[in-house]
Amino acid sequence: MSTLADQYFAMWNEADADRRAALIEANWAADGTFVDPSFEATGHDELNKLVGGVQQMFPGLAFVRIGEIDEHHNYLRWTWHLKAEGQEPVAGGTDIVLLTPDGRIQRVIGFHDFAPAH
Repeated sequence: MSTLADQYFAMWNEADADRRAALIEANWAADGTFVDPSFEATGHDELNKLVGGVQQMFPGLAFVRIGEIDEHHNYLRWTWHLKAEGQEPVAGGTDIVLLTPDGRIQRVIGFHDFAPAH
């Protein structure tokens, strides 16, 4: 599951929309959903636009997985930080991931552990 997690974080950090779309296509169900306290997206196009918008909101920052991946049944859980290299994180959270039977991402439910005030 670390490969899927690596691809997930690569998607969040990929600045090129076409390369990001390829990562989404390879790793997400066509009707996959993402929801956290700030954002919501369904399907590949919405997800690609969402990630591009988040990158514009937080220029120079990257999403980094922290710690191990927990796994049971068709679920994964991981923790992340949003930070600039060599700096303290500005945000962090935990994602709960539901996988399709073939191992693609069906749904991500994100929780913020800490986040900047907007």
